[in-house]
Amino acid sequence: MAKVEMYTKAFCPFCIKAKSLLKNKGVEFTDIPAAMDRDKRKEMNERSGRNTFPQIFIDDKHIGGCDDIFALEKAGKLDPLLGL
Repeated sequence: MAKVEMYTKAFCPFCIKAKSLLKNKGVEFTDIPAAMDRDKRKEMNERSGRNTFPQIFIDDKHIGGCDDIFALEKAGKLDPLLGL
């Protein structure tokens, strides 16, 4: 199974939605709370080039945020990336 990392912000509805999608698929992921951690937020920005939450990585490849992961799911491309 793929290594999944997600930079998140507490109470973010987009983060909750993206986490729910992965949980419903039975995918384990590393949740990296970054909103209040300056170093983690800088790391997220350097890795993704974005400042919004969530930012999702599969096997160290940036796939984007909530809309992006749902677009991959709709297109049938998410499961292969996750190794499902």
